[in-house]
Amino acid sequence: MKVLILAPQPFYQPRGTPIAVRMLAETLARLGHGVDLLAFHEGEDVDMGPVCLHRSPRIPGISNIRPGFSVKKVLCDAVMFLKVITMCLRSRYDVIHAVEEAAFMAWFAGKLSKTPYVFDMDSSMPAQISDKYRLPQWVVRMMEAAEGFVIRRSSGVVAVCKSLETLARSHAPEVPVLRLEDVSLLTDCETTEDLRKSRGIVGGLVLYVGNLEGYQGIDLLLDSFAIACGRCAALDLVVIGGDEADIERCRRRAVEHGIENRTHLIGPRPVEELGSYLRQADVLVSPRIKGGNTPMKIYSYLDSGVAVLATDLDTHTQVMDPSIALLARPEPQLFAEGILTLAGDSELRKRLAEAARKRVADEFSVAAFSRKLSGFYQEMESRSHPVMTSVRRADKSVGEEIAQERK
Repeated sequence: MKVLILAPQPFYQPRGTPIAVRMLAETLARLGHGVDLLAFHEGEDVDMGPVCLHRSPRIPGISNIRPGFSVKKVLCDAVMFLKVITMCLRSRYDVIHAVEEAAFMAWFAGKLSKTPYVFDMDSSMPAQISDKYRLPQWVVRMMEAAEGFVIRRSSGVVAVCKSLETLARSHAPEVPVLRLEDVSLLTDCETTEDLRKSRGIVGGLVLYVGNLEGYQGIDLLLDSFAIACGRCAALDLVVIGGDEADIERCRRRAVEHGIENRTHLIGPRPVEELGSYLRQADVLVSPRIKGGNTPMKIYSYLDSGVAVLATDLDTHTQVMDPSIALLARPEPQLFAEGILTLAGDSELRKRLAEAARKRVADEFSVAAFSRKLSGFYQEMESRSHPVMTSVRRADKSVGEEIAQERK
């Protein structure tokens, strides 16, 4: 089929959704589909083989578009919407694959061009916005109704985790839903940076990777680490990620706790070197306190061979259980107990890490991602081209019969 992917974000950037979008586009292309990808004007041009990258027009003065709701993003969405309509009227697409709020663009453009769309849910937009802003309940209900509207009118939903799959089915039980989890991003690329040597770390190394937004629970982590340091002198925390403003805010909090000498806020590092950094740690932590979707980094955490500590919330428990990770309530004292438990028990760390790697290999590998997506798009193709699909199935049956006779 000819597929138009709508990605309303800067592309490419080495972070969550853009990484997932790139994998989606490249996988669809490998499966034989023709893929056009439309994203914001901002981002790095990357080689994606046969995937054709398009960009919405540049808006003067608009740059550094951050994840989540913002005025900048709304303006970019508006400009992108016009581009979507133009592309759908000029080219004949078999399906529009719309990520997050682009589903509304896809619904309207699909009505004009008679093109079905798939709603790719990386998050629940009403939940994401209401978590960040204090909104009246009637506004939240309106957003939930709007989300349900585009789910019901879609030809299918791709949900990144179990909670979003459940949400989609609650709005439209009759619409096909694929749960397509993220995969591990670990590669063989090594870093020359030795965290222990460069930071003077001689004891246990606790590592966090990700942005430093409030929903990630970075304050919970710093509060918990301060408690753990009061009971164990041989611990250091390394934090990878965040922009300058967030890093400075975290640095001030570390100073308030008196743990600035044992908290190393080192900023972003290349995604390609992620595995090399993870493997230097004794404990990997995900202190997230809000959100229904599972952080992409979790799959790399679990694949690293290092034990994981995470908050005991749906964002984590829909993927992890006590057999592959240590889970703790999102309270400083209890999360600190989790840090100390893993730091002091090498056998527990080894057992959890081995079980986690096996789980990733079985359920969250690139091969599993491709297999799930292929099956879903075969269903979309059968709906879009029922006659052609029947012919292909007939050809396959004849070919199998001939092969059997030859045997």
